[in-house]
Amino acid sequence: METRIPEKPVTEPATSNVSETKRPYYGRERKTRLQANLFVLPALFFFVLLIAYPLLTVVWDSFHFKNLVNKALHSFAGLDNYKEVIHNENFWSSLRHTAIWTVLSVAGEFFLGIISAVALNQPLKGRAIFRGIIIIPWVVPIVVAGLTWQWMLAPDFGIINIWLVKLGLIDKPYYWLGEVQTALLTVTFVNIWRSFPFYTISLLAGLQGVSKEMIEAAAIDGAGVTVRFFKIVLPQLKNVSVVLIFVHIIWTAINFDFIWVMTEGGPFNTTETLPIMIYRYAMKEYDVGAASALASMMLGFMMVGFLLVYIRSANKNKA
Repeated sequence: METRIPEKPVTEPATSNVSETKRPYYGRERKTRLQANLFVLPALFFFVLLIAYPLLTVVWDSFHFKNLVNKALHSFAGLDNYKEVIHNENFWSSLRHTAIWTVLSVAGEFFLGIISAVALNQPLKGRAIFRGIIIIPWVVPIVVAGLTWQWMLAPDFGIINIWLVKLGLIDKPYYWLGEVQTALLTVTFVNIWRSFPFYTISLLAGLQGVSKEMIEAAAIDGAGVTVRFFKIVLPQLKNVSVVLIFVHIIWTAINFDFIWVMTEGGPFNTTETLPIMIYRYAMKEYDVGAASALASMMLGFMMVGFLLVYIRSANKNKA
């Protein structure tokens, strides 16, 4: 007798089950994306309301005649506002003052910031107290700091002049904020004093991530303090330093209140920068069109500058 082997029933692939198992996964993923977009909406709303809309409004106003007190002067201007700004007798001097104010401030802040950060990173007694004290200039309001230094630098009762005369460094009190030769440099010095603690705290945080084993190995190999700093420490602070410098270039270039509190752009416009010139256009002459044109030009200058730096950095990394 022949024995028959029972045939196995052919089973169809369970495609329906696979699709059923995938549906809930894709449903959850779609729901997660929707929730993420909903969480982003408030930030997007504030970005459009507080940044994009005002920025576009400034660019739009720069191509129109617009006066705060006389609405009859509103009309299309084309490039006339830009021509008016460029032909202003104070434009090029204000541009030069802005460059000097920005470059010297950022360089001085970084120099003092890196020195103080390295000092506060050493194992010293009372280090925590000094770390707390050094941040005081940064947290003092700009108006308070500006007025305080204005009083300290006064030629008749300022404590700075009294000290310098007693030390024999100067023969008589000097009007640091009232002389053409020293006004801009004095304001820049005060700005460095106020802003360098931000560099100190940021660079001090970056120093916590520097490899101590690498520094100790370099010291064992005979590398001196200077070599260890420039070859090991400073390169590891590159990312923090670049961010700090870029942010402070923007903050310093557009700074208005500090110079205005101390000198109001004087004497004889020797401390007038582009932000103060914008203020004069808008709030003194009520010419919003010219003020918007100058603000748009400042935005363009910074965008072009940062773009050139980015292109140079990208080409350097490729090479």
